[in-house]
Amino acid sequence: MQTFIDIVLFLMLAATAISIVRTKSLFAIVMLSGVFSLLSALLLVTLDAVDVAFTEAAVGAGISTVLMLGTLALTSRTEKPSSHSNFVPFVVVLITGAALIYGTLDMPNFGDPNAPAHVHVGPDYLERSVEEIDVPNVVTSILASYRGFDTLGETAVVFTAGIAVLLLISGLRRRREDEEADEVDDNEGQS
Repeated sequence: MQTFIDIVLFLMLAATAISIVRTKSLFAIVMLSGVFSLLSALLLVTLDAVDVAFTEAAVGAGISTVLMLGTLALTSRTEKPSSHSNFVPFVVVLITGAALIYGTLDMPNFGDPNAPAHVHVGPDYLERSVEEIDVPNVVTSILASYRGFDTLGETAVVFTAGIAVLLLISGLRRRREDEEADEVDDNEGQS
């Protein structure tokens, strides 16, 4: 049953990705991107990576969608037609995809109990985390204590990126208002 759910979610992800590529309406693309993030979060939940699923839902479907909608309010509603060939980007995507697939060929099988993550560090965390940290959830103890500075750094990066995007959007809004004011002045001057 678990495999069936994973396959269905993956097929829905693939269908959403194809829809994103084929759609010309930017609003529809933003909404489909949010759907893609939520489907990714669901797939991560089925893989028992609830912490990553929560981050994907919050950042991918939540904040990113809001920022893209804010940006969309300052731009055109539809994609402009491309004036050049799509052949070179397609070749780059194929080469990158082939390199990524090649890089995964020597990975252990999914769920392999002899994988390095299950043999080396994992058992040590499972044994010591309850005694050292006194938190029953091992994932929480790793993220909040063992990797506390790393998690703080990741949070600072996401916060800084969000502030930077908001500053860019406010700068675009001011520039657009200035251009509209200049057009009104030019039209009044010509009358």
